[in-house]
Amino acid sequence: MVTTMVAPSRVESLASSGIQSIPKEYVRPEEELTSIGNIFEEEKKHEGPQVPTIDLEDLVSKDKEARERCHEALKKAATEWGVMHLVNHGVPEELADRVRVAGEGFFNQPVEEKEKYANDHASGNIQGYGSKLANNASGQLEWEDYFFHLVHPEDKRDMKIWPKNPSDYISATSEYSKHLRGLTTKVLSALSLGLGLKEDRLETEVGGKDELLIQMKINYYPKCPQPELALGVEAHTDVSALTFILHNMVPGLQLFYEGKWVTAKCVPNSIIMHIGDTVEILSNGKYKSILHRGLVNKEKVRISWAAFCEPPKEKIILKPLPETVSETEPALYPPRTFSQHIEHKLFRKTQELNGAK
Repeated sequence: MVTTMVAPSRVESLASSGIQSIPKEYVRPEEELTSIGNIFEEEKKHEGPQVPTIDLEDLVSKDKEARERCHEALKKAATEWGVMHLVNHGVPEELADRVRVAGEGFFNQPVEEKEKYANDHASGNIQGYGSKLANNASGQLEWEDYFFHLVHPEDKRDMKIWPKNPSDYISATSEYSKHLRGLTTKVLSALSLGLGLKEDRLETEVGGKDELLIQMKINYYPKCPQPELALGVEAHTDVSALTFILHNMVPGLQLFYEGKWVTAKCVPNSIIMHIGDTVEILSNGKYKSILHRGLVNKEKVRISWAAFCEPPKEKIILKPLPETVSETEPALYPPRTFSQHIEHKLFRKTQELNGAK
């Protein structure tokens, strides 16, 4: 007897099928629904706190005072928010546009073409084209499809799953990852100095020049007939050291700041940067890994390019650096490998979901 493999359903296919209401698996719990609004209206709000914009032009300036001002602004945003818009970040806008065009081009292909790059979680193959699998404890799904792969270092790439179409995808993504790697060093150096450490300290603690990984996840959020009931990505903090995000200028990112959801504006020519759990742990909570989520809408497709800078999974023990710990500021996090930290978060989430039932 021949068994036929059935491809998992994609959110894009669901969205383009003409449905007027979303399946129950995509409807968020009651306690979340009260805070989900129209993202275009949310973005227009000028009252209340706003995600900071940091100009990195003087990050490595020869002018000591200008450099220190830039470092101080970055430290303040990392301490108070843990997220910021970066401008004058050194990634040429022409290159950022090429990355956007290439990623959009991949998702504009027929689903059958994209399925050639499908991932397979059951066999441990997480790279490639995919959709969120149901969390067994909640059965919840997110309104997104994605393409996920490691982009740095070059010798760890699996080129078999890099899209051949569009033809510029490999070239644009490769060049972009090199720029991000350089930006990572500059930012981590400034954050190290902000903690009173040697400037190469944080980068060394997350793997240094050879071991730090950059994983790219292109998030594709189709139009949603009932955006007030769904989330593109549910509330979470990033496990990474740093996360850099490009997007197609469609709003959707929200941050949980001082007890309220704050919508990030679309700032032209910027890259959004998150401090991840890894840097929060190393800094003993001095730098924040902020809770955030993604909203969807019924008018425009939103695409974001998230690049996660991560330490190797098993080689490094993550714990607060000795210089960040004192009698008055004891260590807030137990020693764990990066892999153990991820497992801990998944276990805790499952416990919370089971407890809520």
